[in-house]
Amino acid sequence: MLRRGCPTLRAAARLQPRLQPAAPAPAYSSLAAAAAAVAAVAAGSPLLRSRAYVGGRWVEAEGAARFAVQEPASGQMLARVADCGPEDARAAVRAAHQGLPAWRAATGKERSNLLRKWYDLMIKNKDELAKLITAENGKPLKEALGETLYAASFLEWFSEEARRVYGDVVPASSPNRRILILKQPIGVASIITPWNFPSAMLTRKAGAALAVGCTVVVKPAEDTPLSALALAELADQAGIPAGVFNVIPSSKSNTPAVGEVLCTDPLVAAISFTGSTTTGKILLRHACDTVKKASMELGGLAPFIVFDSADLDQAVVGAMASKFRNSGQTCVCANRFLVQEGIHDAFVEKLVKAMHSELRVGSGFDEQTTQGPLINERAVEKVEHQISDAVSRGACIVTGGKRHNLGASFFEPTLLSKVTTDMLCTQEETFGPLVPVLKFRTEEEAIAIANAANVGLAGYFYSGNIAQIWRVAEQLEVGIVGINEGLLSTPEAPFGGVKQSGLGREGSKYGVDDFLEIKYVCFGGL
Repeated sequence: MLRRGCPTLRAAARLQPRLQPAAPAPAYSSLAAAAAAVAAVAAGSPLLRSRAYVGGRWVEAEGAARFAVQEPASGQMLARVADCGPEDARAAVRAAHQGLPAWRAATGKERSNLLRKWYDLMIKNKDELAKLITAENGKPLKEALGETLYAASFLEWFSEEARRVYGDVVPASSPNRRILILKQPIGVASIITPWNFPSAMLTRKAGAALAVGCTVVVKPAEDTPLSALALAELADQAGIPAGVFNVIPSSKSNTPAVGEVLCTDPLVAAISFTGSTTTGKILLRHACDTVKKASMELGGLAPFIVFDSADLDQAVVGAMASKFRNSGQTCVCANRFLVQEGIHDAFVEKLVKAMHSELRVGSGFDEQTTQGPLINERAVEKVEHQISDAVSRGACIVTGGKRHNLGASFFEPTLLSKVTTDMLCTQEETFGPLVPVLKFRTEEEAIAIANAANVGLAGYFYSGNIAQIWRVAEQLEVGIVGINEGLLSTPEAPFGGVKQSGLGREGSKYGVDDFLEIKYVCFGGL
């Protein structure tokens, strides 16, 4: 649905045929087959668990309360899961506290071996774990398998880091003294994970905490608790001791109270959260009275800048990878596309062509699908609101722009042109398949627009000018920069943002720091 009044995009208009094949019947039969796949997961997955995992046991929530977990494409129920409340959270914290002394006293090698066993079990069960992710999250099965391998890689990485938590010996100013610096586990850590990467965000946090000798209580997102519970089953099989790893699912209604307990209980020493900036601020306020160490991976508004000197084909590949992974529902997705005026029209034409030829909307269980459903209808409404706001302010819909005919949680991949900085899509994170394109003239203008946000998680830019590459990389106010690259995440590199995108870093050799205390030991009288 090309909006009139976009004369500079006539070439893109010629590419306007639907992203989905014209005949709807194959798509709907695909959904029918997908429904059968979802039912099979719900009925027969060997890793499907529905109770909480606390102190090495599978337990019911207080009052045997349960809540429904649904597949996002159809609303089909997958399972009824234990709905933990505040008392359950306190019990899990006590279990973690009881498990702490022995786990903290274990050698780095012992912890390393157990994490490695957990990793091996994830690899062995990767297909079942991927099916659970697709069933509860909706992402294409190929992406779910990629997430599973990515999640496992953090257990592998931190199993290796467990043996490399080094202190220091510092030369003293007095000859009769020796100065030692020790790094020790901080204690019980509360881990609150998001729905968009239900396995990877858990292992990136828990792997680091367990490697250095902390115990954890995990509160998974209410939309996607099944992946966390499956990982608990594998942790149990790996021999992770009772109380070291605990999982307490809870419904949307119970989540605020459970989160408050995990941030205020005096037995908790640290919290690690991935989610929105708004929720992160609430958790920080809860944690401040007991001065807990906090690691926060919060919202982003990633700029994707394409300069005149860029290789356009390479930039389009990067844009597709960055924007449409998980249907645009990642915290490092490109959110604002800034394209220099000299190549603006050519870039838009190439990107629209790629969207039409490469993207297919459907169930995550259909092997041809590249774009699954959004997590729920609220997510769809947010995308719709941003598009409506942009169009009311003069933006043009080049392609897409509305819900897909597959169902209420599906949305057409959409590109907007003539976007300006006063539009909501440039001011707030979308978490959906929306590409808003802004035209700019100078490098200084692009950097000013990119840095105007109060968040700074990731940023991307494409350029063939070496001097410009150094200037822009150093000036972008983000924690992660992709230069001529659209996919950035890897266990070896630190992940985290600046400004209101969070505190601390995850992954890499720095990922253990949020779970360690530094102790200065002065040995005198020598």
